[in-house]
Amino acid sequence: MPRFHCPVPLASGATLALPPGAARHVQVLRMQPGDALTLFNGSGGEYAAVVERMGRSDVSVTVGAHAPAEREAARAVHLAVGMPANERMDWLVEKATELGVASIQPLATAHGVLRLSGERAEKKRAHWEAIAIAACEQCGRNRVPVIHPVRSFSSPSAWTDAAAREGALRVILSLAEGTRRLADAIASAPAGRSVLVLSGPEGGLSGAEEQEAIACGFAPVTLGPRVLRAETAALAALVSLAGS
Repeated sequence: MPRFHCPVPLASGATLALPPGAARHVQVLRMQPGDALTLFNGSGGEYAAVVERMGRSDVSVTVGAHAPAEREAARAVHLAVGMPANERMDWLVEKATELGVASIQPLATAHGVLRLSGERAEKKRAHWEAIAIAACEQCGRNRVPVIHPVRSFSSPSAWTDAAAREGALRVILSLAEGTRRLADAIASAPAGRSVLVLSGPEGGLSGAEEQEAIACGFAPVTLGPRVLRAETAALAALVSLAGS
């Protein structure tokens, strides 16, 4: 059944006009009055709904029963990632959402190729948020991960505040010799404790950035002996943590 993100208050029995994005999607699918769909607004659970009316540019639906379905990971995993270039970042956001990431913090780092600031940075953040919403619609998640505004790596405490409030375990993916495996670092953490994973861009984090992160409480961990692409490393960490 088609699923649509509808970021407005939803209540059983109500009739409402879908937001423009969802309405366009319904029209592209050539749905008709009486067709069933599912709505979610990100606050938890999902609602059955039925197309009530199809206009030229608007769609009205009647909201049905609420189902308290949750498909989130057992452990909240937050990603702080040095932005890989263009479509690789798009792909990372999509797949991380499917794998259950709780939030993504895009970072401008010393070795990163992608440089964003001002209006361009906000447009990219909105673009990535749209990708995350589409991924939620596809994979069945009812909570959209937070895509934070782009930040400079400098002053890590500024972009780790939320994780600190959650008491999240902080780890940094590192290629340094003698670094312990991520699985071993997580083994002693309480079940369900949230994790903030810091991962570098294509060229990796600089030595200074890695040391600054460690000074801010990030524990260096490794995913194994192979050198992974930036986007692969972040997703491999997510997969490793999903069942822990």
